[in-house]
Amino acid sequence: MRVRADGMGEWMADNVLYYGDNLDILRHSVKDESVELVYLDPPFNSNATYNVLFAAQDGTRSAAQIKAFEDTWQWDQAAAYDYQKTVEAGGPVAQTLLAFHTLLGRPNNMLAYLAMMAPRLVELRRVLKPTGSLYLHCDPNASHYLKLLLDAVFGPEHFRSEIIWKRTTAHSDALQGRRQHGRVHDVLLFYTKSNDWTWNPVHTPYDAAYIDSKYPYEEPGTGRRYGLWDMTGPGGAAKGNPSYEVMGVTRYWRYSRERMQELIAQGRVVQPRPGAVPRYKRYLDEMPGVPIQDMWTDIDPINSQAAERLGYPTQKPEALLERIIQASSNVGDVVLDPFCGCGTAVAVAQRLKRRWIGIDITYLAVSLMKYRLQTTFGEEIAKTYKVIGEPASVEDARALARDDPYQFQWWAVGLVSARAVEKKKGADQGIDGRLYFHDDYSGKTKQIILSVKAGKTGPDHVRDLRGVVEREEAQIGVLITMQRPTQPMRSEAAAAGFYGSPLHSTHPKIQVLTIAELLNGKRIDYPSWQENMTFKKAPKAKSEAIETPTLDL
Repeated sequence: MRVRADGMGEWMADNVLYYGDNLDILRHSVKDESVELVYLDPPFNSNATYNVLFAAQDGTRSAAQIKAFEDTWQWDQAAAYDYQKTVEAGGPVAQTLLAFHTLLGRPNNMLAYLAMMAPRLVELRRVLKPTGSLYLHCDPNASHYLKLLLDAVFGPEHFRSEIIWKRTTAHSDALQGRRQHGRVHDVLLFYTKSNDWTWNPVHTPYDAAYIDSKYPYEEPGTGRRYGLWDMTGPGGAAKGNPSYEVMGVTRYWRYSRERMQELIAQGRVVQPRPGAVPRYKRYLDEMPGVPIQDMWTDIDPINSQAAERLGYPTQKPEALLERIIQASSNVGDVVLDPFCGCGTAVAVAQRLKRRWIGIDITYLAVSLMKYRLQTTFGEEIAKTYKVIGEPASVEDARALARDDPYQFQWWAVGLVSARAVEKKKGADQGIDGRLYFHDDYSGKTKQIILSVKAGKTGPDHVRDLRGVVEREEAQIGVLITMQRPTQPMRSEAAAAGFYGSPLHSTHPKIQVLTIAELLNGKRIDYPSWQENMTFKKAPKAKSEAIETPTLDL
């Protein structure tokens, strides 16, 4: 292992946010040995019971189309394909999957999850530099399987740590009949690509009891806390320690006579009382703290009042990612998160002056990440990264609508920084998205209802939206269409009248916007006294300027 010092690089725009299946993106868009650190928190059905988790299932749903916030993996054609291709490739990973199949029995959700992870972990190892590291974040339901899979991919000799993060406080459900220990931790599996990996020591503060015990004295005049520490040489003459007299006491000492005289001159040698063995004076403020261990109980989860909370169910605290990124990368290095969700790893990498690659399969997550970067680092951040896989033209949008209508809806509402509405089968109430705003001092949240139509549209769709707006007691309704609105549609929208804002402004009650108009920068007409409240804003970064290093893809 080697410890590398930070080095400043040339800072330019080239960070990348990908929309799409991370397996395809890794294979076709990320170079060999181009990434220093991988952090991944892959979705998993962590709340399912054991019986449900291992229930055998059949189906045709593509693994690339798992919905946002839905972390259930099913054995379907995509899972069977991943399993078959990995097994056919041979080697330790194939042998491990075959062993899982024998252990778990017939195909089931867990095997689907492991079959999905196997080829992705192989690709993640490929893109890591020789000095690179990987942290896989999981829970105890799957950590033992994933550790074996990582052993097969990286080699068991490259396993470094199983880190325990206490993610929540004690459960209080014993009175409800709970008959097992409360589950309060997550697992982070830390692997490196080689035996020569980037490592920057991280320290945590000493606790109060340790300070009181080891640093009990306060220096008059300065107020600095200090402790007195042994200076005798362990092992005596056998270890080569010199023997001489210090302040009337002869011992084998840790230091040469010359070094001891320097310490005495500096006031760092203290004799507690006449005849006592002299001791070394160590100041608390000179000590870095406790070297980080593999049990992390000092990083709190994101609670309902946390400033960084964005409302994403699987969001992890920035302090957790900050510790990982600082320990296993340097300024200018590339950090990759292939399941980036709301983008905590991306946001922290940006703040710590790392380059980054973020990948997610849902437009809802991509929209949230873009909004998070904007509110954290300012509007100029948009110039420092690129989004790949997102429709850039009407033809791109039409292709997305044809291939995946659900993702098209998420992308379309994301164009206006709205939040897509999760829909259950048979529960469509004419709402594809909501956007919230405030335009007075009452604190009352106002809302805009969005409906997205990729196909042919007509006046009936406008009337339907108007009815939904009235039912939901919303202030404004917006119909987003692929086609230009007809004159009857415009007339129907105009008939709805206007929303009168307390700001003494008026805004069309029903608005029709086309994808072409949105791609050209047109936005919803609504009061702008207070910013969009749809996504909770991330705290502003403390850095004064946006600094982004070059990323060579």
